[in-house]
Amino acid sequence: MIDHKQLIQAALDSMPNSYAPYSSYNVSAAVLCSSGKIYTGVNVENASYPAGICAERTAISHAAACGERRIEAIAIVGGKNFTPSDYCAPCGICRQVMREFCDPDEMIVIIARSVSDYKQMTLQQLLPESFGPEMLGK
Repeated sequence: MIDHKQLIQAALDSMPNSYAPYSSYNVSAAVLCSSGKIYTGVNVENASYPAGICAERTAISHAAACGERRIEAIAIVGGKNFTPSDYCAPCGICRQVMREFCDPDEMIVIIARSVSDYKQMTLQQLLPESFGPEMLGK
């Protein structure tokens, strides 16, 4: 069972670590893995803009670096100047990276402004007709 509030709070707690000196748009994400562990990540911008990385991919990379291979849920918070003010949906690249580590019909994506103000959907709803590892015989 996913504790939405705990996952959202983990994302909120790591938001101050976001590095967004160019856009001032801070994003933080927390992933819940099948092990029950939560891993966080933040967006990290770069003067060479394409070299930056989104919070979702940072959190997933953090989990993968710790040996995790299955994501059950992700919570994402975002807004200007460290204030979660928007429903910050993941970009297309992040959706595809999420797809690598889950069953899209089961993975929950939570976009939140606070622990009590959030939207929830499955990855399948965000990324229909997706391309996944099983298509390559995995």
